[in-house]
Amino acid sequence: IPAKHPDVMVFRNYTPKDLLPFDGNGKDGRILMGVNGSVYDVTRGRNFYGPGGPYENFGGHDASRGLAKNSFDEDMITDPMGPIDKLEDLATEEWESLREWEQHFATKYLLVGKFIENE
Repeated sequence: IPAKHPDVMVFRNYTPKDLLPFDGNGKDGRILMGVNGSVYDVTRGRNFYGPGGPYENFGGHDASRGLAKNSFDEDMITDPMGPIDKLEDLATEEWESLREWEQHFATKYLLVGKFIENE
């Protein structure tokens, strides 16, 4: 039986805390990721971003810093209980890298929301 595609999501705002349940371990298996102020549904890329995947640290989190630095380590993930990483220390090449990743996500995955600060 082919896996049922998850229901379409309504575009909305997500805070870092809102993203946490969407790491691929929830009952619908959905995976959301923050990328430079946008939130993408990367569920289709579950082999990469889901549990056991090489980039699973990014599922349910803001991946901006890690993408900019091309690092998939856990220390690239900002504490979801704190403020959003403003990325003020990124070098020009790192911003370029982040923008390239953003293009990749925009063409490959569904944009489902805006990434906003916790209340």
